[in-house]
Amino acid sequence: MTANPNTQQDAVNSRNVGNKKVTRNLLFAVVGMFGFGFALVPLYDVFCDITGLNGKTGEQYVSDVPVQIDTSREIKVEFLANVNDGMPWEFKPLTYSVKVHPGEASRIEYVARNKTDRDIVGQAIPSVSPGQAASYFQKTECFCFTEQVLKAGEEKIMPVVFMIDPSIDEDVHEVTLSYTFFIKPGSEDAVVNTDKKTSVALSTPLTQH
Repeated sequence: MTANPNTQQDAVNSRNVGNKKVTRNLLFAVVGMFGFGFALVPLYDVFCDITGLNGKTGEQYVSDVPVQIDTSREIKVEFLANVNDGMPWEFKPLTYSVKVHPGEASRIEYVARNKTDRDIVGQAIPSVSPGQAASYFQKTECFCFTEQVLKAGEEKIMPVVFMIDPSIDEDVHEVTLSYTFFIKPGSEDAVVNTDKKTSVALSTPLTQH
């Protein structure tokens, strides 16, 4: 018995339509996942900023109440610097480690240099390890609070004023503060923002390292 040619053609057409639908759905899924991945970055950062999880530190610390310095304890703080792929800056700490008392306000400096012949805007993302120390690591002055603009070939000193809250777990003896600079897309020939970020002084003596 010979199969009806029309029936065979209908079956082929049906399979082609089904394949096209599957391909289209897969493409939509890939695009959706790609977009969702980008959306996750700011959502993840917001979550970490609020909770302090994964070593993300919060916003500028303000306190009107004097902080009692715990001179019976000393914590070693190490400083690291990184640049994301595609960020053409040199970036490093001028001080690689200090020892501080909990509650003591300290100042250290990083330096960044734009190695290109164009202006570039960068954003520094801080991270503290161990993660449980992040919520106790308070910053009153930090270049990470705002975007940083470096003109072509410019070098800039970037200070950080910080304090470790005296209520931090007594088992914590070492803390690492790390920054990663990311380039802002389309930041070539950026206009320098003249607005200054007002630093907030702690009610404790400041130790310059």
